[in-house]
Amino acid sequence: MLNSTPLHSGHSAVRRRIWLGTLALGLGMTGALAAAPVGAQGLPDFTELVEKVGPAVVGIRTTERVRSGSTEMDEDMLEFFRRFGLPLPNQPPNKSNPPRTPQQPAPNPEPQTRGVGSGFILSADGYVMTNAHVVDGADEVFVTLTDSRELKAKIIGVDKRSDVALVKIEAASLPTVRIGDVNRLKVGEWVIAIGSPFGLESSVTAGIVSAKARDTGDLVKLIQTDVAINPGNSGGPLINMRGEVVGINSQIYSRSGGYMGISFAIPIDEATRVSDSLRTSGRVIRGRIGVAIDQVTKEVAESIGLGKPVGALVRSVESGGPADKAGVEAGDIITKVDGRVVEKFGDLQRMVGMVKPGTKISLQIFRRGAYRDLSVTAVEFEAAERAASSGGAREPAKPPAGVGALGLGVTDLTDVQRRELKVKGGVRVESVDGAAAKAGVREGDVLLSLDNTEVTSAKQFEALVAKLDKARSVTLLVRRGDTVNFLIIKPAK
Repeated sequence: MLNSTPLHSGHSAVRRRIWLGTLALGLGMTGALAAAPVGAQGLPDFTELVEKVGPAVVGIRTTERVRSGSTEMDEDMLEFFRRFGLPLPNQPPNKSNPPRTPQQPAPNPEPQTRGVGSGFILSADGYVMTNAHVVDGADEVFVTLTDSRELKAKIIGVDKRSDVALVKIEAASLPTVRIGDVNRLKVGEWVIAIGSPFGLESSVTAGIVSAKARDTGDLVKLIQTDVAINPGNSGGPLINMRGEVVGINSQIYSRSGGYMGISFAIPIDEATRVSDSLRTSGRVIRGRIGVAIDQVTKEVAESIGLGKPVGALVRSVESGGPADKAGVEAGDIITKVDGRVVEKFGDLQRMVGMVKPGTKISLQIFRRGAYRDLSVTAVEFEAAERAASSGGAREPAKPPAGVGALGLGVTDLTDVQRRELKVKGGVRVESVDGAAAKAGVREGDVLLSLDNTEVTSAKQFEALVAKLDKARSVTLLVRRGDTVNFLIIKPAK
């Protein structure tokens, strides 16, 4: 119909342009009006969530007493400060420090503010969950409720490894949070945080879940969000759109100390498991098998025949520990625990940590090109690491061999060295040059295997090297101190 109007007709053309312009304007306004409600409906409304959950979120303030004796100053130095009327270290400068005789008791130091954080109420009788780093080391903990009451709290337990703590205030009929199901949480889902950033109580921020099960090297895989989190938010709840707590806001990624768009929360299922244990026994009991582990790189996995970089490389085995008794050796790669694949080396720590001490677990290990299964009994995790001891008389080492094709000169280990290292074979690097030096081999290293073949002596090692294809990379299992690692010597180009 529109095309029927002649384009060369003056008045018709004008009328046509006006009509088309009006039509376009009308369509544009109609589209705008139609789009507006959709946009408005797409924006989440957090008001009901805040009203529902907000009263159960608390502020936490901690104090510590500064002790003058913490500087470990001798009496002569203390007398110097007194004589010249100077304030003692760690004391407020506007307070006088009159001389006192040794018989006089030291004045009770004044509590000073240590830090602020957040938390949320788990039970109506006053159990409050927060971060371990908020309350650990504090002399006093105070909880501020939304009705402005400030109550002194008792620390029930602190678990640094998961960064979860439980405190208790004496109160009744308190509002509580509702715990959600982390498994139902989806990437892209809206979440909010309530806390006290920089001491600003009951601050609400919102964002979305950026990732689940983010591995940051911590004991627990974390929930990543873009919710604004700042100092003081620590210990506060991460809340889904159903008003349920799905995490504890714990960390931020920052180069400045402030929020940069990435924040992390501890999944509430793990936090609840920890808090229940703290409430029952004041501590968390975890399993351990006595190994130090590291990641398996793609290059190492391909060079030793593992294929893809999975599992945990055993760098060292605790002498007399569960893994040692089960036959685990340094250089093994643990690929499964009770049939579950160890995707990354951090997974092994989490899997074993969940095992009750005294329980037998099955380990699948990869050693020198083949898989094997071992049974190990977990023991209770001890926070204090036992320092490895060394010493004793050493037999004189044999003169170093000449530098071979790999740039390595090696000698046999003495009987004393084998006993100290608890190895049956291996050779000691006495000189290193060329490709081996570039790969990171050092003098004093002990070579345990070459391309998945166990090294038993210097003569055998030289025979293995003589058969190598000079155009291919060589993989060495190297022991240095108490740990082992794979080093790859690449052919010269």
